[in-house]
Amino acid sequence: MVTLAKSRGYRAFQVVNAVVLTGVVILTLYPFVNIIARSFSEERYILSGDVNLIPRGFNLTTYQIVVADPMFWTNYRNTVVYTVVATAIAMVLTTCYAYVLSKRHLKGRTFLIWVAVFTMFFNGGLIPNYVLVNSLGLTNSLWAIVLPNAISVFNLLVMKAFFENLPSDLEEAAAIDGLNTYGILGRIVLPLSKAVIATMVLFYAVSFWNSWFSAFLYLNRTELFPVTVYLRNIIAGATGAENAGAGAADLTQVAANIQSVTIMLTVLPILAVYPFVQRYFVSGVMLGAVKG
Repeated sequence: MVTLAKSRGYRAFQVVNAVVLTGVVILTLYPFVNIIARSFSEERYILSGDVNLIPRGFNLTTYQIVVADPMFWTNYRNTVVYTVVATAIAMVLTTCYAYVLSKRHLKGRTFLIWVAVFTMFFNGGLIPNYVLVNSLGLTNSLWAIVLPNAISVFNLLVMKAFFENLPSDLEEAAAIDGLNTYGILGRIVLPLSKAVIATMVLFYAVSFWNSWFSAFLYLNRTELFPVTVYLRNIIAGATGAENAGAGAADLTQVAANIQSVTIMLTVLPILAVYPFVQRYFVSGVMLGAVKG
């Protein structure tokens, strides 16, 4: 009787869980599907509010105009370069720092941890940060984007916890075999850390890809902007349809859905890459967050 009750309770939990998660999925996907529908719709349906989940009056005018804009592709290339370089630098610094902090015998370990944690809650502020970057001569350069945010403390702490959970016997055996610290890290630790590394790469890449404020703050040349600033300028009205090369007959159409089109073109690379690293996402975070 107890088994039957548990079985009924478990089935009820499954039903409720499925309903709740389905509702969450619908609420999450609805805005994105709506953006897709608007990007392919005619302006008269968009302006009248008739576009919901299905495009009305299928139209590719704005896509053609944005794709034909050379500045869009210049900024897109910049975003790829910034993301790749920034992610590579961030992963090297975060991995090395986290591996050092995972060693309990390290002198000054507690101080180094608190130095990192302190920066999660306090920073110099916008103006001092700008003055620092400007005084170092980094403005209008790649380094103004990739260096100030090179280490995420959250990612650092997750990797530190992951490294702490690795069997210490493996490192001791490798040391006996003659490997130094760098050899142990490169040949023993990193191959065992693929899940958390893939997760951190995803975190950093998405963060740098979506970032626009650093570029808006430290760059003042249009040809250096990432595509997110291009999008921001469109939304803010700083870049109009005329700048994208639209003819007079297309201006109304472009003004109606250029935000949706540019959003779609901006997020496509992330959508294409995410499925390949998603399987590492949960395992990497959980392994780095749960002590064994």
